[in-house]
Amino acid sequence: MDTRSSAPLASYIDLLLDAVCAVDGQGRFVFVSAACERIFGYTPQELIGQPMIDLVHPADRLRTLEAAREIMNGEPKLNFENRYLRKDGRVVHILWSARWSPADQLRIAVARDITERKQAESRQAALYAISEAAHAAADLLALFKRIHLIIGEWLPALNFSVALYDEQCAQLNFPYHVDDREGQPELPGTVTGRLCAEVIRSGQPILLTPGSSQLPSGFADLVAQPDAPCWLGVPLNSQSGTIGALIVRSAPDTERYTEQDKELLQYVCAQITIAIERKQLHARLQHMAQYDQLTQVPNRELLRERFKCALATARAASGRMALLYIDLDRFKQVNDTYGHGVGDMLLQAVANRLKGCIRDTDTVARIGGDEFVVLLHSIQALEDAHGVQEKIRHALVQPLRLDGHCLSIEPSIGVACFPDHGTEDVALFRHADEAMYAAKRHNHRAFGI
Repeated sequence: MDTRSSAPLASYIDLLLDAVCAVDGQGRFVFVSAACERIFGYTPQELIGQPMIDLVHPADRLRTLEAAREIMNGEPKLNFENRYLRKDGRVVHILWSARWSPADQLRIAVARDITERKQAESRQAALYAISEAAHAAADLLALFKRIHLIIGEWLPALNFSVALYDEQCAQLNFPYHVDDREGQPELPGTVTGRLCAEVIRSGQPILLTPGSSQLPSGFADLVAQPDAPCWLGVPLNSQSGTIGALIVRSAPDTERYTEQDKELLQYVCAQITIAIERKQLHARLQHMAQYDQLTQVPNRELLRERFKCALATARAASGRMALLYIDLDRFKQVNDTYGHGVGDMLLQAVANRLKGCIRDTDTVARIGGDEFVVLLHSIQALEDAHGVQEKIRHALVQPLRLDGHCLSIEPSIGVACFPDHGTEDVALFRHADEAMYAAKRHNHRAFGI
């Protein structure tokens, strides 16, 4: 290229906002405009003679080299996008248009910085994806798994943790944690636990990268080695305060997190916080609708749902299931004598003792007042239900010490088994209810009531 004839043209090019460069057949810069320094952070003198591919983001190098070969074979490229690493380590998104000049044996290219546009697109895409996940996920665990996948599409995040802070218990919980080094972040002294605690305490993000000059006290050792992994922690800030933190860690000696990554993750975490609070509210409302607020066991509605499922399973497998209807004799006397506070404690104690008499797969429900139902989802024979009946009776007649009072109660228990006592829900409930009242009459006669 004749540098004398191109001098005026070069002066004009330097005024452009877009960068213009020329790369020889070996892939080295032979000319760059002044705008390259604004976009890439390197002066023209630093770039001349350097391999172009060294500036390209490692993840984009293969397709960039393939595009360069196609250009050199006479196929111009318009609107080719890839990422470069600036001198300060930040990632910059570039939109290229390039062609090959056979006369000069050079690739001539014009580059436009589209980083802001790509960041806006990423934020919008993340917003849509997280909003969709918040509505589609069945629970918080499913939501966190989906968020992990979303963030992993634009950030190295094989190691990913979500910590939620329970202010009432002053406790940090990890409902979602994927890490190949620390399996239990809740244990004292773990890096993930320490970092989460600091992010939640300060309410500010923390970026730890090797070579950084500004690191929080106590964390510099994590990135002391040049090939150490990066850490990025961002608070989950709501209007009521910091409810938790999200932590990602890169693999050692791989792509480093940047300030841009931190800013984008902060934006995403704002949406995640809203989604978490929405899910938590929905879970609380669902729990209130399905569980007895005093004893925290299923209520009548949830019992009905589980009973239908157990009945359908028993029918399909030609198996058996059973229903135990339990009423507490003389419970009204406890309320009248010791007050409703002691009566409430008695009901809570009964619920706990009932749960101790059954399998994890069975159900204890309170259906009102002093009436409980135990649902045995699967049994082999009617004798199994009667065995649980005696186990419950023995557990409930043991003395209870509540608020300084020693109380003894006697339960009346009625049993109904499918298909022995009926094949429909109404018939089974009626049989259990009638059996319970028969037991109550027997108890009253035994006690002379």
